[in-house]
Amino acid sequence: MSVTTESGSLGPQISLFEYALRLHQQNPDSPLPRDGEPYPDDELHRRRQRRQTRQDQRLEGADVAAILDAHFGKADAAPTELVDAFHDADVPIHHNEHIAAAALRADRQRVRQTGRWLVRHSTDRCAATVGLALLATDWQEDDIPLIQTIGLLSHRFGPLAAEALRRRRGGEEALLWLARRVAGWGRVYVIEALCRGGAYASRQWLLRHACDGDVLDGYFAGQVATAAHLHEAIVGSEADDDLVDHTGRLLKIMTGCRGMGMTLEHYPPAPIVLAAHAAHLGRQAPALDRYVDAAVIADHLVDKAPQRSGCTIEQRDHLVQQYLAVLDRQDWCDTVRAGLGSDSDFFAWFVGGVAARLRLRAFTDLTGDGG
Repeated sequence: MSVTTESGSLGPQISLFEYALRLHQQNPDSPLPRDGEPYPDDELHRRRQRRQTRQDQRLEGADVAAILDAHFGKADAAPTELVDAFHDADVPIHHNEHIAAAALRADRQRVRQTGRWLVRHSTDRCAATVGLALLATDWQEDDIPLIQTIGLLSHRFGPLAAEALRRRRGGEEALLWLARRVAGWGRVYVIEALCRGGAYASRQWLLRHACDGDVLDGYFAGQVATAAHLHEAIVGSEADDDLVDHTGRLLKIMTGCRGMGMTLEHYPPAPIVLAAHAAHLGRQAPALDRYVDAAVIADHLVDKAPQRSGCTIEQRDHLVQQYLAVLDRQDWCDTVRAGLGSDSDFFAWFVGGVAARLRLRAFTDLTGDGG
């Protein structure tokens, strides 16, 4: 089933909020397909001439703030008057000091009512974004469902939705709800907001589910490891499989996210977490994803200088031995041979690079090069 939208000379006839709500009803427990894009107002925005980026970034949002000042300066101005007010403005999608200051200069109740109306009824993304920015300066818990719903269109509305929820009592639980239902850049914004929280339930979820396999995981993997106290959680003897598997994903990401986020080199507990992961791995049942993650980590340890993994030479050498001891076990070799398709690009990269450098038994046995 798909959501249909009607557009005419006056633009789309459905609000962004209603559009997000309908898509969510069709996909209640997963991210919206393509983050809901194209949005109902897409044709109008494609027709608008692309504006030059403002040279002085300090002025970003100032034109929006001026419109809000003028609006709130008129006692009888209704929120409907702002529906088309931001077409020619440069509307930022992140927290903006100019817009926040304009909201704080006005009557609090009126700002709240205006923000609610714009988020719920705007058929244009610019007006809906400004409405969400107004709500992001407030703290009323009643607005959480409204913010969550528009936040499902997360590429556009994720940053301000995360900011707005983080300010509210009960907002961290709402962020967790949203984190399970967004992907791509929207997931980055929400995960980063959860990392700034610190509630126990959030840490437990981050330790097991934060990284979903997207390349953008590299932006926040180090933040997750730090904020969720991974070094404390993984050293326990009773770490569950979900925690151990996600730790492997985090470590693998941190071997190759230079330029995006924190790498192992700049993660002080790296030797402790690596050793704990390798130890837990030896007690787990063999699985393809576990094998690949561990092999990529071991390859990084072998291929790069020890300090690139935050280790001494002795620590690095011991870790490599730990990982290879598991990866070269017969049951693990059988598992990777059965699960790794030989006709994929990944197979060629993995065997020709990672497996060759590590001389992994599962692949040297196949070629007869076991020496």
